[in-house]
Amino acid sequence: SYSRPSPHACFILKVEDDLVNPGGIMDLWLREARIFKFGSGAGSNFSELRAEGEKLSGGGSSSGVMSFLKIGDRAAGAIKSGGTTRRAAKMVILDIDHPDIEEFINWKKVEEDKARLLIEQGGFPADFNGEAYATISGQNSNNSVRVNDDFIRAVENRDEWELTERTTGRVMKTVPAERLWDQIAEAAWACADPGVQFDTTINEWHTSPAGGRIRGSNPCSEYMFLDNTACNLASVNLVAFYNDRTGVFDIDSYLHAIRLWTMVLEISVTMAHFPSRAIAQGSYDYRTLGLGYANLGSLLMRMGIPYDSGRGRAIAGALTSILSGQAYTTSAEMASVTGPFPRYEENREPMLRVIRNHRRAAYDAPASEYEGISQAVMGISSRLCPLDLSQAAREVWDAALELGARHGFRNAQISCIAPTGTIGLQMDCDTTGVEPDFALVKFKKLAGGGYFKIVNQSVGPALDTLGYTPEEKRAIIEYVVGTSSLEGSPHINRRSLRAHGFTDEDLDRIEESLPGTFELRHAFNVLAVGEPTLRRLGVEPSQSQRLDFDLLSFLGFTSEQVEAAGDYICGRQTIEGAPHLKEEHLAVFDTANRNGRYGRRFIHHNGHIRMMAAAQPFISGAISKTINMPNDVSPDDIKDAYDLSWKLGLKSMALYRDGSKASQPLSSAGDDSSGEDEPELDEAIGIERRLAYGPLPEGTSPTQAYSQGMKPPRFLLSSRRKGWTREARVGGHKLYIRTGEYNDGTIGELFIDLAKEGATLRGILSCFAIAVSKGLQYGVPLEEFVDTFMYQTFEPRGLVQNHPNIKMASSMVDYIFRALAIEYLEREDLGQVGTPEPRELPEEPHPTVSDRGRQLALAAAQEEDNLEAVKEAAEFVDSPTNADLISQLLPQAEGGGGTAMMPSSTQILLSKMMGDAPMCDECGHMTVRNGSCYRCLNCGASLGCS
Repeated sequence: SYSRPSPHACFILKVEDDLVNPGGIMDLWLREARIFKFGSGAGSNFSELRAEGEKLSGGGSSSGVMSFLKIGDRAAGAIKSGGTTRRAAKMVILDIDHPDIEEFINWKKVEEDKARLLIEQGGFPADFNGEAYATISGQNSNNSVRVNDDFIRAVENRDEWELTERTTGRVMKTVPAERLWDQIAEAAWACADPGVQFDTTINEWHTSPAGGRIRGSNPCSEYMFLDNTACNLASVNLVAFYNDRTGVFDIDSYLHAIRLWTMVLEISVTMAHFPSRAIAQGSYDYRTLGLGYANLGSLLMRMGIPYDSGRGRAIAGALTSILSGQAYTTSAEMASVTGPFPRYEENREPMLRVIRNHRRAAYDAPASEYEGISQAVMGISSRLCPLDLSQAAREVWDAALELGARHGFRNAQISCIAPTGTIGLQMDCDTTGVEPDFALVKFKKLAGGGYFKIVNQSVGPALDTLGYTPEEKRAIIEYVVGTSSLEGSPHINRRSLRAHGFTDEDLDRIEESLPGTFELRHAFNVLAVGEPTLRRLGVEPSQSQRLDFDLLSFLGFTSEQVEAAGDYICGRQTIEGAPHLKEEHLAVFDTANRNGRYGRRFIHHNGHIRMMAAAQPFISGAISKTINMPNDVSPDDIKDAYDLSWKLGLKSMALYRDGSKASQPLSSAGDDSSGEDEPELDEAIGIERRLAYGPLPEGTSPTQAYSQGMKPPRFLLSSRRKGWTREARVGGHKLYIRTGEYNDGTIGELFIDLAKEGATLRGILSCFAIAVSKGLQYGVPLEEFVDTFMYQTFEPRGLVQNHPNIKMASSMVDYIFRALAIEYLEREDLGQVGTPEPRELPEEPHPTVSDRGRQLALAAAQEEDNLEAVKEAAEFVDSPTNADLISQLLPQAEGGGGTAMMPSSTQILLSKMMGDAPMCDECGHMTVRNGSCYRCLNCGASLGCS
């Protein structure tokens, strides 16, 4: 894997109707494991396998496809893709005429019902990685049903549909076609699976039919080609070619980048290694490439063009046409030097037919002129598309057809649109693939911890393009994201708060938290304000310790006043109603979801489908995109969406109804501790806070500060102290963590010991532990160490044994600080597995300086890195649905000092957009759906995507 890397991300594997021989069922799991090991994904069509009840050669009858799919599902679930914490990416496909098709369609739906029962009636945690979901099957693959035009016409005509034996072709069962179609829609409505792949359309655009029919796809359904082939992906950032100042898209640079990347991908085919001889041979014979793009949604917004508009679709079609046309032209140029792909001659005429059809779409030819396709496609409207783009979109296909007819093509396929989740983040893309933006307000994670709000970086350029003045632009952006300052705020401002007893120091601390606050009340929560300030304001401990305590209401501010101030400071997170914004420009800023509490607009799912249809006629493969639908759609709406997709010539379609999964990412950790403040220690920590975060000029060194008379306090531990020892194995290597604690239960020292490692590593880790201990005793917050050392990657790493929450770690250091964060900071989100019940505290709690049991750790200074964005429950409590959820998830504190730890505000706000998306396995941040998978907005990791 070093001399011959694995650049191919997408694999399609053939599985034969054989149990143990090469190419058969059990051999498939081995081939998939090799693929998952290097971080790629694989898909297979299982339709050749005999159905349940079909005769076997040795007598008896087959157990059916489903029995084997469950084995593959478990195997994929046990493998972490690329040796990391990412789940393996797997696609399972079954033809609509397979006798087991009904059980396959309802597989995930039935399993999801089981999970709901376990969660609702059995008390199991709703976490996707929890015991409820681990108990059921079918959770480690994307499922798709392969339908052809004959079936869809049978549905329209309400005909019967024949399910046939695999070995003899005999009709085994006849069912109403409409019933199967209803089951597909109802299952997708209930659990987002299965998707649909349109077999006839796929094969009508097949460039190499002499090699067989296209039967499968990769997990995200963008690569569709012959079995036992692979595709390497690359994507270009469209915004990089657009000049915001001049409003010109640099076509020449775009063409150059496409040409360059086509050659890079072609070279990588020769340099790659493959998981089997058959895949190596197939990839060499056809040399398929997967060039695509990202940031289309941002580009259209910057141009001032609505995503869901005819002009937006025309531009998307032209850019996609240029991409594939130029790539095929480059492929033909390479063929003139190195020769076409080995299987070109037997596929010459079918391939040139497909190239001619691509060209016809670029010229927006009438449907009657296309060769050999059943569904009319969406061409590029010269009336709506800018002239330079439409001309370039046509010229590249003229060149591709001319050179291809003369020299052939080096590659059988050239393009597909991948999810681009991880690389999109690395390229600083606001949007991925063909997606629109998911929301106008984004969150950036600070290097020192916490978050701050920023408006989508395409909004400003879009307002410039639409002709707004700098003052109008600033007012609109402030309307969306807020001022993040108390100055000038109605009702709740520095003057009114001083009148209630806040000091300037209190207000400065609150001001520091406002950039990461999404709802004003949570900038004034108990953790943010601090117990000493609350006592000074007259708040009794019995009041502040209640989960429903609201400081602003206690001070006499009405809900209307809080709402008005919140809109001014934290923003409305929607552009609807912004000052100066013209009504006709609202559509430019439409996103995939409603924005904020006040937002009402979002892109209808038909708008997503039509955008895919604009790009599909120019793509060799397909488009990875899941159509997100609101919770209130019906199965009939899903059938209508499938029908529209088929009529517009799409090759596949996956739908996701918000809230259709029982898994719920939010969790809480209870704490029943009660403790009293120690004024002396509070004062010492206050001194340390002012030292670390006080009014010192930027750039002042510790030496300078201490020379001014301040001395760094060291908090020594008692001679006899408590602590705990944790034994675990990381990557098979045993280590012990031992801690020493202050009387209040917070950590003050750390010991690390290895069981059998060499003296050098043991010595280094011992010195490292001493350095950490010194830092803790001099007031360095534990969360600073956690933020610094988590995700450090080096050997030994991998599987973690003997820890209830942490199951994977990227190094021993990563494991150590995850374990400490879970134990002392209540950061259970850093483990892969949640804890169903709160941990019990010692029977005799000691007086504490921590905020209700959570380690103050100097990070009351900076409020625990802004308390992970001040732990705001941004707008979450405003929704009746979410309020019910909070009441279920957060245990009520009864008379104790405990306060349940709230989820981070970023996670809560994102949960409204994708209520049942899983947490990121890498960093614990919320994810959003991206194609058929999920993408982390913080670290860019893709869950389940190839």
